Amino acid sequence: MRVVHAGPVIGLTTLLALLAGTVGLGGAGWVAGAGCGLVGTVLLARASARHGVSRLGPADRVTLTRAVLAGGVAALTADSFARPVSAPALVTLAALALALDRVDGWVARRTSTSSEFGARFDLEVDAFLILALSTYGTRSLGVWVLLIGLARYGFVVAGWRLAWLREPAPPRYWCKVVAAIQGVVLTAVATGLAPRPLGLAAVAVALALLAESFGREAWWKWRHVERRAHRVVVTLLGEQARAG
Repeated sequence: MRVVHAGPVIGLTTLLALLAGTVGLGGAGWVAGAGCGLVGTVLLARASARHGVSRLGPADRVTLTRAVLAGGVAALTADSFARPVSAPALVTLAALALALDRVDGWVARRTSTSSEFGARFDLEVDAFLILALSTYGTRSLGVWVLLIGLARYGFVVAGWRLAWLREPAPPRYWCKVVAAIQGVVLTAVATGLAPRPLGLAAVAVALALLAESFGREAWWKWRHVERRAHRVVVTLLGEQARAG
C-alpha cells in the first residue's frame, strides 16, 4: 500500500530533480510538478481504497510510470509560461508516455491482471497527458487548442447534471485510436518543427475527431436510456392491462 500512496511523489520528485539538473527547471515547474505529485497521490490512494487494491500490479506500475512522465510534461508546460524550456525534453517525456500506453495494456493481458482499477487509472493518465500537451500547444496555436484537453473533463462535469451521461457504454476501439491521435498530434506540434498552418490544420482535424467520438458516445447513451425507459413504460402498461 505504501507504493500505491507514495509512488507519484517519489517518481515525480526524482524526475523533477533530473530535469533541473539537465535542462533546468524554474519555480513554476517545481510548483506544478509538486502539485501533480500530491494530487496524484491523493487520487490514487482514494481509487485504490475504493477498488480494494492493496498493491499495484505489473501493468499498473507501467501506468504509474506514464503518470510520472505526464507530470514532467505538466511541469515543463507550466515553466514554459515563465521562461524558455527545452522542447526536446518535453517531447521526449510525452513520446515515452505515449509509447508506454501500448505497453501497460499488453502487460495486463499477458499477466492476466486486467482490472477496472487499471483501466480507469490508464484513462485518467491519458486524459491528463493530453491536457498538459494541449496547454503547451496554446502558446503557439492559441487558447482554442485547450478544448482538446478539456473535452474529457467537460464530459465528466456534464455527467454530474445529466445522469444518462454516466451510463456505461460498450468499449469502442475507435475511442482509443482517437485518443492516440490527440497525443501524437499535440506532441508533434510541441516539437515546433511543423509550419504553423500545418499545425493548426492537424490540431483542428484532431479536435473534430474528438468531438465526433464524444458525440457518438453521448448519442449512444441517450438512445440507450431512451430505449430502456420505453421498455419500462411498455412493461408497466402491460402489467396494468393484465391486472385490469
